Amino acid sequence: MTTYRSGDGWEALGDPTRRAIVTSLAERPQAVGELADELPISRPAVSQHLRVLKDAGLVTDRAVGTRRVYRLSPEGLGALRDQLDTFWQRALHGYQEIAERPTEENP
Repeated sequence: MTTYRSGDGWEALGDPTRRAIVTSLAERPQAVGELADELPISRPAVSQHLRVLKDAGLVTDRAVGTRRVYRLSPEGLGALRDQLDTFWQRALHGYQEIAERPTEENP
């Protein structure tokens, strides 16, 4: 079992502003200023949220002139998707076990 660690993608997505940033980056890569224009927070606040997302492995950045352009990380999001698929499969398996249990009327 994986233990809790800081920088966890699920923890990072627990914040609504970071989810909004991820949603925006899903449309296209963007710089901090572009993201700040879409959100009701300052550029420094956007930068702080991007740092959390980057530490969690959900976004990457690259220098383009004097700006840093952020994009979603396929690897980081893929890891979350794999975890979610595992949770889903476990839930379906548990449901199947309950549904297939004999009842008192149908032993």
